[in-house]
Amino acid sequence: MSELRSRTESRVVRRDYSLTGPDAKAAIAAGFENADWYQVPIDPERLKVLMTRRNGRPTFDAILWAVLILGFGTLAFLSLGTWWAIPAFAAFGTLWGSSADSRWHESGHGTVFRTSRANDVLYSVAAFMMLREPTLWRWQHVRHHSNTSIVGLDPEVTIKRPTSFTYIALGYFNLVNGPKMLWKILQHAAGHCETYTRIIVPSDRLRRVVWEARVFVLLLVGTIAAAVALGTIGPLLFVGLPSFYGAWFMWFCAVTQHAGLREDVLDHRMSTRTVHMNPVFRFLYLNMNYHVEHHMFPSVPYYNLPALHEEIKAYLPPPKTSVLAAYRELLHAVRMQQKDTAWEIERGWAPPPETGADRAGRAVKVEAGPGEIELGPVEMVAPGRLTPVEVGQRQYVLCQMLDGSYAFFDGLCTHGRTSLADGYLDNCVIECPKHNGRFDVRTGQAVRRPAVKSLGTYPVLVRDGRLVVALELPEDQAEDQPEPAGPAVLSSDRAV
Repeated sequence: MSELRSRTESRVVRRDYSLTGPDAKAAIAAGFENADWYQVPIDPERLKVLMTRRNGRPTFDAILWAVLILGFGTLAFLSLGTWWAIPAFAAFGTLWGSSADSRWHESGHGTVFRTSRANDVLYSVAAFMMLREPTLWRWQHVRHHSNTSIVGLDPEVTIKRPTSFTYIALGYFNLVNGPKMLWKILQHAAGHCETYTRIIVPSDRLRRVVWEARVFVLLLVGTIAAAVALGTIGPLLFVGLPSFYGAWFMWFCAVTQHAGLREDVLDHRMSTRTVHMNPVFRFLYLNMNYHVEHHMFPSVPYYNLPALHEEIKAYLPPPKTSVLAAYRELLHAVRMQQKDTAWEIERGWAPPPETGADRAGRAVKVEAGPGEIELGPVEMVAPGRLTPVEVGQRQYVLCQMLDGSYAFFDGLCTHGRTSLADGYLDNCVIECPKHNGRFDVRTGQAVRRPAVKSLGTYPVLVRDGRLVVALELPEDQAEDQPEPAGPAVLSSDRAV
């Protein structure tokens, strides 16, 4: 069991978790905003295999989930007015108001299906089931991954310090966040986007937020109207209320993710918790119990997370052996933080020496010069592979697509300033490993948000069996390459 520690000075200092308060300004000043996060070493070729998506396994899981919802929903309807309705609605509500959370989450990353359209459909359906406005929550979750447990920058901190056991108990029925989400939906449907939404969502997507909220209101009002017309609460037990009475399992799992662990640290091993769960829980939760692994490599689909865990577990803290063990740890942390908000769980674990290959060592270094630059022989890159290239101080990526043609493009994502050499290439589309934004490597066009600004692309020629690139930027791509994210300033008493 992890050793626990406390600060010598017992005090309660309420931190400001809002996105506009003093802690947000302090976090930005310290360099935490969009900073570089630690990643464990892993063989790039193995990671590419783990990032590969398919349609068969997720289609089976989605159909099974839908069949279970339909089946328990039918049992709940047939058992109305009897005691059997209680277990039937409990199962139906859990599948609706809890298991939809992980479907929303994974399809929001775009990693469930290989087909983008299938991900989008699942995301929209699951978002309504969870009463989460699709555009608002998509951008909100992007910020969560950029700034996990960074106070003032992470909008999805579940357990804020100090917290109460009453707050935690209310969460099992969505009585804390649920009413807030409904109020926000009503505000947006009326055309009012408050400060929080304007901070989270780009201005060109605010209109979409408004119309999505209006669709939600229309569906909910229609359900209420049906209940009134029929003179029964029945319709609301199937649409609307399951997002509350069925939310218990979602909260049951969510509090294990980060609660009690360190804040303001750029290493997911210190702020995030992996927990072993049984197969039923893992199906309902879509393997999100492998939460350190997911945060470190969000481009790996849920069905490959167990394999990813096995690949990198030597560099991770020992996972909690059960949900019960995780609750013992986090509830103790809550009690201690009620007395001292600076108190944190100390894992009692030291990371092992890293013997894996350095990513920087994979880069092909080329001297900068005007005009055309010779990269090397055509054999230097195989179809479907990504080769990082450094020309002077600038980063690029070279790849060969499945049709045999080559692409050479800027090596940093225009959104998160992350190296695309560690991304996932699906024929002619590259996915950023940080936020799952995507670009067409032939044109540089951003084809999936949060990426909106195009990459610079450069023509590649094959001359006498060697690859040559012209590094003169096309006029419509002439802006400077963004600087990579810098390290945050960490206080001396928060070393790993």
